[in-house]
Amino acid sequence: MSHVPSRRRARLFPTAEECESAFYDAFERGDIKAMMAVWAESDDISCVHPSGARITGFDGVRESWVQVFAGAPQLRVRTLDVRRFEGQGIEVRHVIEEISPRGQPGTTGIAYATNVYELTDAGWRMVIHHASASATVPAAEERQAPAPTLH
Repeated sequence: MSHVPSRRRARLFPTAEECESAFYDAFERGDIKAMMAVWAESDDISCVHPSGARITGFDGVRESWVQVFAGAPQLRVRTLDVRRFEGQGIEVRHVIEEISPRGQPGTTGIAYATNVYELTDAGWRMVIHHASASATVPAAEERQAPAPTLH
């Protein structure tokens, strides 16, 4: 992967799980600085928001999150049924995202997300986030005991 010029980072994520937790925390808070701290500093990163096009590069991904945060209320995002593949320096995590406006009961949307993390010199960083909206609620077998809300 090619890398963009270094932007100093204060936070080191020692595991992909901690990086993912920080991702969903930043998502819920609408915090662009915290959101971009989880992403690798690379022109090769990519993000696909539900029903959206593929966005590549650090600056493009950043701008997409700025637009997401500007156009929506703060959301509550819970992850369910985390499936993971762990390899040498890479981890792929597939989750079901339950999404609802913060402070309102119930789920208003479901998305299936695949998050890919790479072990870099700066710790674990996200390199791909691909989310697809679901028209239906997941089947009972997919809704196993929920993972704790990631914040």
